[in-house]
Amino acid sequence: MGLPRTLVNINGYADGEGYLGVISEFEQPKLALATEDWRGGGMIGSVKLDKGLEPMEATVTLGGHEKSLIRKFGTTSVEGVRLRLVAAYRADDGSAAQAVEIYIGGRFTEIDMGKDKPGDQTEHKYTAPLNYYRRVVDGRTEVEIDMIQGMFMVNGIDRHAEIMAILTG
Repeated sequence: MGLPRTLVNINGYADGEGYLGVISEFEQPKLALATEDWRGGGMIGSVKLDKGLEPMEATVTLGGHEKSLIRKFGTTSVEGVRLRLVAAYRADDGSAAQAVEIYIGGRFTEIDMGKDKPGDQTEHKYTAPLNYYRRVVDGRTEVEIDMIQGMFMVNGIDRHAEIMAILTG
């Protein structure tokens, strides 16, 4: 019998500045293949053909007003904002906690500053379409995607290396 590993706590960093005690939520990007239906002659049904990756998007929510992040809005570079999220996951079965680091790169396309009311919590939500994503678990890179450089690593295997070798060879 096993128990699920659940998030115990999280911290975020942008340009070396930490947000411990300020970061309240991180919505991770959905990893999805872009596919297209194909049914050729003689087939009794369609199959999904791999057409690359779907766009990725992440959202980070911070309590309060963070001018350093607001100042990153409107950058002209698709790689304008680099964030590192550090999370601790643990199962209540006595096993060791697991370190998960997520590195993302993109630019903020939306900052939702929500509602402000004296005495109430204030949260700002930053949304970024991503061109870069890396997930490291206990020091080992599990997934790394670089949309611009054409890298798609999963479990140490670059699933796009053969194509890039043809293009750059």
